Amino acid sequence: MGLFRIMMPPKLQLLVVLTFAVTMLFIENQIQRLEESRAKLERAMVRRELSAVEQQRHGEDSGRGFSEEEHENVEDVVIIYNRVPKTASTSFTNIAYDLCTKNHFHVLHINTTKNNPVMSLQDQMRFVHNVTSWRGMKPGFYHGHVAYLDFSKYGIKGKPLYINVVRDPIERLVSYYYFLRFGDDYRPGLRRRKQGDKKTFDECVSSSGPDCAPEKLWLQIPFFCGHHSECWNVGSRWALEQAKYNLVNEYLLVGVTEELEDFIMILEATLPRFFKGATDLYKSGKKSHLRKTTEKKLPTQETITKLQQSKIWKIENEFYEFALEQFQFVRAHAVREKDGELLVLPQSFFYEKIYPKAA
Repeated sequence: MGLFRIMMPPKLQLLVVLTFAVTMLFIENQIQRLEESRAKLERAMVRRELSAVEQQRHGEDSGRGFSEEEHENVEDVVIIYNRVPKTASTSFTNIAYDLCTKNHFHVLHINTTKNNPVMSLQDQMRFVHNVTSWRGMKPGFYHGHVAYLDFSKYGIKGKPLYINVVRDPIERLVSYYYFLRFGDDYRPGLRRRKQGDKKTFDECVSSSGPDCAPEKLWLQIPFFCGHHSECWNVGSRWALEQAKYNLVNEYLLVGVTEELEDFIMILEATLPRFFKGATDLYKSGKKSHLRKTTEKKLPTQETITKLQQSKIWKIENEFYEFALEQFQFVRAHAVREKDGELLVLPQSFFYEKIYPKAA
């Protein structure tokens, strides 16, 4: 071969090399096309098999009807929204009220005495029993200012789906501070507990007032932590870790106030049985979905810096940042942006190699 290459003119050698390269590229291209054709054929066969399986299953269902267990899976879903005060919870809840008739589910407000988020042990047992056995209220959407409650602790087989929304701790406290004094545009005539107090939030922090003390920041962590005594010990790192654990393991979805529309969009895609039409309803800008605190004044940087020096803010903010990161992770895998608009991603998995083959 070496002798042959020496005897061959250089131009002819180049031509042979080029011819060989083009031939190899052509062969590789043909192999790739065959692989793509094979993959398309496999997917078509899978879709055909799935269709046959679905038709067979639906035929069986129509002949025998749904079993009690299947009916429970479809219609007995319960959602609990243990809403944290001043996180846009009323705006979101009003969407559920507007959709419940159209989407055929029930909405129930959990009204606790003096808005106490901690239930007595006997009330915990009653509540768990009500939620799981009250068939007339299923599917159901329960909402209220109550701390997380672990249903598995009471020997319950089926657990509800928890959802929630969190907010920047200082922004939430500022909103709550002015809400207690001036109310909001949702019920403007209602007299509030601190009505008549004209002191601004900045003045309150400057004078170390009780309504703006760092201890008032301690709310989102105990709401997620639950009914353990340590959850309500202000500044407890154990409570922080338990709240993080519950957020990741016990909540279907936790959004943030600043990105409420994205939260609603993901819920609609995940739970259309409840939230079909929720995104358009929110975007329509109805007054009931845009509750705003009256007379709210943004705090100065000096006020913010003073609050951020406290251990309590650092722990609450750590939890908020954790929740924000988790929500953004979920959102990144659920929606995509196109022309400045977010769109829900379509189903990205399918089944193949289904055996035994359908008859």
